[in-house]
Amino acid sequence: MNIMFGLITFILIISVILTLIVTKKPDEDYSSSTKRNTINLSLIYVIIIVLALISLGIYIWLI
Repeated sequence: MNIMFGLITFILIISVILTLIVTKKPDEDYSSSTKRNTINLSLIYVIIIVLALISLGIYIWLI
């Protein structure tokens, strides 16, 4: 169980660091590219949900 907490903490720290790196440079044509942005955000949500379900499955399987 300690390994899972360590893994979650590691992923959280990496996520925060990468988010801060990405947000440093603004996108000037953000409003003109809403279709692309919507697709990108949807893909991010799908990937996060799949990873969360896999993680939950591994957690249930180990306990």
